Amino acid sequence: MEKATKKIRKLLSGGDLTLAPFAYDAFAARIAEETGFEAVYMSGFGVSMSKGMPDFGLLTQTEMVQNASYIAQSVDIPVIADADTGYGNPINTFRTVREYEKAGVAAIHIEDQVAPKKCGFFEGKDVIPVGEAVEKIRSAVDARTDPDFVIIGRTDALAVNGWEDTIARCRAFYKAGADIVFVDGIKTQEDLIKYAESLQDIPRMYNGQLPVSDVAELGFKIQIHRGPMFGLHTAISSFMNELFETGAMAQDADGDGAELREAITKTLKIDELLEMEAKYAIVKN
Repeated sequence: MEKATKKIRKLLSGGDLTLAPFAYDAFAARIAEETGFEAVYMSGFGVSMSKGMPDFGLLTQTEMVQNASYIAQSVDIPVIADADTGYGNPINTFRTVREYEKAGVAAIHIEDQVAPKKCGFFEGKDVIPVGEAVEKIRSAVDARTDPDFVIIGRTDALAVNGWEDTIARCRAFYKAGADIVFVDGIKTQEDLIKYAESLQDIPRMYNGQLPVSDVAELGFKIQIHRGPMFGLHTAISSFMNELFETGAMAQDADGDGAELREAITKTLKIDELLEMEAKYAIVKN
């Protein structure tokens, strides 16, 4: 089976945009794969949300890597993972890369926020000096044992220092060995165009919900999209309200839920376990 890192390199070497939906756990990642997506993105926002916390730098490297491992082991498509600030200085960042590699992740991004970091769309962020951020990227590049493992240099400087510093940081990250650069906090079409035109000679990643066709036309390599994760909150809230207010749910018309249960277990690849059960003649009590 082809390694996930090889797969993502093939995607990046092509001319098309790779659209990777947010998937904070293995179940969501399997649904994404089943749908036909060629990559998924594990966001710090999503993992924090699943633990009942805001994206405020509260989760540890160990927790994030463990979650990434569950996702990477459950799908055959590449997993792009949020590695926050590298969880410390360049030495900590070195270990972070090694841990994500062992987890089976294909790519990670490392950001230049001051710890504890915050979601890229939150107010009150700050960034470390560019020289310190560059050393983290250099460390990350040196740490990888698989040359196909993708290092993405992320900057949150746009909301803090504006475009001039943001562009300078991206160029410094790329020069230090980052495979792709990532400006987080892009909110408008105007900013998206500015991002693309200012760094048109460097591979770029975009985080947001602006039209995929526009992002592709501007030459971005990857777009990570929050839609499914945010939609999950809407859907669960709706189902909870329906049950709370009526004492029942429309899907209860399915009786014992056999059809939905079958769909879920199919996504969870129960057939593979049933085949193993038959192959190894596991005796049922």
